[in-house]
Amino acid sequence: MKTYVIGDVHGRLSQLKALVRSLDYDPKRDRIIFLGDLIDRGEDSPGVVNYVIELQEQSPNMICLRGNHEQMLLDLIEYGDLLWLVPENGGAVTIAQYGCKYIEETSTLSLQIPIAHLEFFNATVPFFEDEQALYVHAGVAAGKHPSECDEETLRWKRDPIFFKRYNGKLCFFGHTPTRYLPISGHKHQEIYVCGSAVGVDTGCGPEDPLSCVNVETMMVYQAYLNGRLFSYQAKQGDVPSVTVS
Repeated sequence: MKTYVIGDVHGRLSQLKALVRSLDYDPKRDRIIFLGDLIDRGEDSPGVVNYVIELQEQSPNMICLRGNHEQMLLDLIEYGDLLWLVPENGGAVTIAQYGCKYIEETSTLSLQIPIAHLEFFNATVPFFEDEQALYVHAGVAAGKHPSECDEETLRWKRDPIFFKRYNGKLCFFGHTPTRYLPISGHKHQEIYVCGSAVGVDTGCGPEDPLSCVNVETMMVYQAYLNGRLFSYQAKQGDVPSVTVS
């Protein structure tokens, strides 16, 4: 089994499709792990969710974590929390893409999100672990296994100690674009490797690639908005050895 980890998609359907097509991926045998934040900011968040659901139907091993953006959508529906609609979060764009309408007379939203999408969001998980690595959306608390962390930490926290000093089991994370992570000699469009922490969110701007890592080889695959595909080998000296007990 080959394991591929894909960073924050943020609605970029064309890049996601191009990235998956570029992989040597057998849906029946291999595994794709999405680190969360499939939605918001990009050109087609509903299309991304449809595509991932289709992949899941073909891929029994696929895993999708819940990012803070999926959580904000669910919080709006369940609690009326409006954080998702703050402009920089991109929720208003996603609502428009779903065809949802704001009713001024009653100051309410007419939500038209398909039930299949809501069921998918609710089925996403806070973290995943296999023999090789841990997979979280944002990070873990110092000295703790993800199972010991609250979901706020797993989904939201940006902890410099984790970014710079984590040396536990190999841990892949998204949430924080690599350009904002502590300088370690990497370029801002490259993944981030420091100790045992591997950041895969390489941003979601028009010039930013959507990135994927093969866990076994640390080969990095990237797809750009202009259709360019790129791959490179992460520096082996940056990658910690993994002991499987």
